[in-house]
Amino acid sequence: MQLVLRTTVTEREHDVSGARVLAGKVVVSTEVGEMSEILDRSERMVELSHGRTRYFDVGAGPATILLHGVGFASGGTSWYRNIEALSQGVRVIAPDFVGWGTGDRLEQGYSFAYLVDFVREFQDALNLSSSNIVGHSMGGWIAALLAYESPERVERLCLVAPGGIVTRTIASMTEFQPPSEEATLERIVGYTGISEGEARDWLRYDLANMAAPGALESFRRILAHMNYQETRDRYGTERRLPKITAETLVAWGTQDKTNAYELGVRTAEVVPNATLATFDCGHFLPQEVPAEFNTRLLEFLV
Repeated sequence: MQLVLRTTVTEREHDVSGARVLAGKVVVSTEVGEMSEILDRSERMVELSHGRTRYFDVGAGPATILLHGVGFASGGTSWYRNIEALSQGVRVIAPDFVGWGTGDRLEQGYSFAYLVDFVREFQDALNLSSSNIVGHSMGGWIAALLAYESPERVERLCLVAPGGIVTRTIASMTEFQPPSEEATLERIVGYTGISEGEARDWLRYDLANMAAPGALESFRRILAHMNYQETRDRYGTERRLPKITAETLVAWGTQDKTNAYELGVRTAEVVPNATLATFDCGHFLPQEVPAEFNTRLLEFLV
């Protein structure tokens, strides 16, 4: 452990898809509407065993899969403030987990085991025998399980404030009620500090994710399965983390009120080849401090 504290696929094109590539520089901010243009031009669909899954594919270089968190509005679009900057050093591939985004849903309850295998199936569909894996919150939990179960699938691993090392249930996952459009907009502005104009540009993706056919019913089934204490204990990562062999970056915000910063220190201590990167923010660090996060992640991946 190394501890350092600091801030069958449908037709697919593979190109920079409108991202600005500036040699030696990371472009972090975009004009309102520019990021949506990049997302719209890089959107793809892939056919998997459950049906269609949407993903975004931008840039060239080492394949890097970004796995989003559990939020109802989440999806590949959750990396709105990261995709362009990261694509200047790596090939960014940001899928919707099955059960999120605008793709097809499953009419059954499932959680950790199915989602881990979803990542493997997604890699297979894109002809990737392995890739870098970056996971935030729930996505980090899935990423850790994947690195434990299938180490040959993971080149470099970044765990961004993941769940799993503590397996307590979460009250907000019980009897879930979808947020209003106004509340969703307020949430985006609140934790990112971006302008209302840019937030509205982002909002249209969140609204589309929440309005997908069967989205609410599917999400409630997933939450019921995922928030069951025996399920969480069964797939907890504490005993698994010491077995991870991939070089790992553990990224955590010191003000995280969802997964306390102390869990980040603990995670970096037990993963054998881990570095801890600390950020002055809360739980949603890819969105809250994108400049620092993007730069640090690219340093690690490239």
